Amino acid sequence: MKNRLSHRLQNISYSQTIAMSAKAREFINKGYDVINLSLGEPDFPPPNFVLYAAKKAIDEGHHHYTPVSGYFELKKVICQKFYRDNRLKYTPSQIVISTGAKQAIINVLLSLLNKDDEVIIPAPYWVSYLQMVKFCESCPVIIPTGMKNNFKIHPEQLEKAITSKTKLFIFSTPCNPTGSVYSYDELKSLAEVFKKHPEIMIISDEIYEHICYSKKHTSIAIFPDIYHQVITINGLSKAFSMTGWRIGYIGAPEWIVQSCDKIQGQMTSCANSIAQIAAISALSAHPNKIEYMIKKFERRRNLVLDLIKEIDGFQCNQPNGAFYIFPKVSSFLGKKLYGKIIQNSDEFSEFLLEKAQVATVSGSAFGDNECLRISYASSENKIVEAFTRIKKVLN
Repeated sequence: MKNRLSHRLQNISYSQTIAMSAKAREFINKGYDVINLSLGEPDFPPPNFVLYAAKKAIDEGHHHYTPVSGYFELKKVICQKFYRDNRLKYTPSQIVISTGAKQAIINVLLSLLNKDDEVIIPAPYWVSYLQMVKFCESCPVIIPTGMKNNFKIHPEQLEKAITSKTKLFIFSTPCNPTGSVYSYDELKSLAEVFKKHPEIMIISDEIYEHICYSKKHTSIAIFPDIYHQVITINGLSKAFSMTGWRIGYIGAPEWIVQSCDKIQGQMTSCANSIAQIAAISALSAHPNKIEYMIKKFERRRNLVLDLIKEIDGFQCNQPNGAFYIFPKVSSFLGKKLYGKIIQNSDEFSEFLLEKAQVATVSGSAFGDNECLRISYASSENKIVEAFTRIKKVLN
């Protein structure tokens, strides 16, 4: 039956983060006490004022289709948010609201990419970037990074990767999976490269913008020379703990917005009406309203960094954003653990699930086979227990 499927479908893989979470559920269903540190999902409920806004929207009868690109009132609030938090000037005609930031990204890719176009992606990267580009029948061009430079690319690497076929550059800051945050100066140096190549568009995924610790988040669209090259992606899943509400959005040049509106109109129509009303309340609020969550994430990060020092063979830098660590585990690869030789990070992640009942995600899913992604979006008690188990199994 496989040969009846489209080659486009056969060209992509399942999401390994979702696959590992499914494996964890299988173990739970068999009676194992699994601690799931594989998914990037905050364990907080959404803020009370957001929940109240959603309930009010139900009572007021917001049950119908909205405009494809979203309620105009929400677009106005997004523009205000962009200026308040990022000093970016967008108008409502430059905004599209989608069913999550993931749909916002694929809308943009389908709008821009043709077969064999090249897309530059720094690695480690979020798992879906690569698969989405392949789905569009375009060619990913991977720029590898490493822990010694905090998993960030340099302008020289970017310049070297650009060819006559380069159509797009996509990255995230703060980064999933590494937690790295590009500084103003680092982004400025990349912007200087893009300024010389005005034909290249840039997707800046800023879904973790508020989950920053020691460094302040900067949007690359802040640089006037490349503003019209940038599509800024954001959403409410992470900072507002609204993963299931599925609200994402873009700020972009109007010609991009019009094409995304066209695609979305044929795919999903509009985002959820109740969630859009709740999003108005969320994005109207000052970021200090969610600071309690950010402080807890930072405390968990510090806890994880202390706990991981106790495990021989793990190497880790200090992430400055998001809620992941991306430790290097190459010292375990090629070695025999409990009678089995661990060949790669996939097998190491599966080993931890089997022997320690802790779910993580292999670094290979993010473009770095020597590492492992561990989410600390769980409670401190679960984090301590998970690392106690890992330490017991490996030490």
